[in-house]
Amino acid sequence: MLGGTEFVGRAVTEAALARGWEVTVFHRGRHAPPPGVAELLGDRTAEDGLAALAGVAEPDDGTCAWDLVVDTWSGAPSAVRDAARLLSGRAARYSYVSSRSVYDYPAPAGLPEDGPLVEGASPDAGGDVSYALAKRGGELAALEAFGDRALLARAGLIIGPWENVGRLPWWLTRIARGGPVLAPGTPDLGLQYVDVRDLAEWLLDASGKGLHGPYNLVSHPGHTTMGELLNACVRATGSDAELRWTDTERILAAGVEPWTDLPLWLPPGELYDSIHRSDVRRAHGTGLRCRPVEETVADTWAWLCDIGGTAPQRADRPAAGIDPAIEAKLLAG
Repeated sequence: MLGGTEFVGRAVTEAALARGWEVTVFHRGRHAPPPGVAELLGDRTAEDGLAALAGVAEPDDGTCAWDLVVDTWSGAPSAVRDAARLLSGRAARYSYVSSRSVYDYPAPAGLPEDGPLVEGASPDAGGDVSYALAKRGGELAALEAFGDRALLARAGLIIGPWENVGRLPWWLTRIARGGPVLAPGTPDLGLQYVDVRDLAEWLLDASGKGLHGPYNLVSHPGHTTMGELLNACVRATGSDAELRWTDTERILAAGVEPWTDLPLWLPPGELYDSIHRSDVRRAHGTGLRCRPVEETVADTWAWLCDIGGTAPQRADRPAAGIDPAIEAKLLAG
């Protein structure tokens, strides 16, 4: 596992350990990995940062040191290139957690895996690269090194325990405070996402099945609705929160940014279709199963409580959530 201490990497590591797999975690040492793993330390962005990986001897019997590598990298594609090239002879398969952002925008509703893609950054690119270009560049780097041994998991919205992006944790924390809560648009708006643990289980299953190439990895469209998710937050936190469903036009006129100020939510339109209405028949046909939203919400709240109520926050992502003064103004009518 390249990473393995936070969010998606953590979920994959935990799932593999639960299966009794032997797991090696290569990470920078900033966060403790789950107990029971073998650790290799290094910074893949630094010169000679992969030395610990390079030092692992290949078995004498011609087999691979690892059956599977999982990589969640979202920065410069050169980091994927270097790791994938180094591991191409040491690992049987390489699963790269990519993103649906690699599709040309706007991605129409129902777009399958063969839809048009962004050109992507070169696998040699370093430094500042946009998220979409970086993820496509990472895909190209994985394919260059592993060919048909590479799996490209094009995840959409990911939520669940260990989230360090601030989407579902923000809603849970806000609703736990109670009182009137600004609920955007209409409660019947469908959501498409994947619980990070379901993503992890599918990745591990996919390696055993020899799957390769791209897969859109989220629930079916409308797996839940905005109303079902927010009401699940009310039940999980046990708060007295009152959801005040507010007209989309009023929210947008107040300068509120969908997705960032009100996480998870997008009004109907091009971006909504791109995020919440993708074709996922290929992944579900190979075994992806998505648990009920009630379970995802309750388990995320339990995790938040276990760590003291404050979710970790990735340094490269802006903090989510609406300005309380703007929320209060909208609630006041």
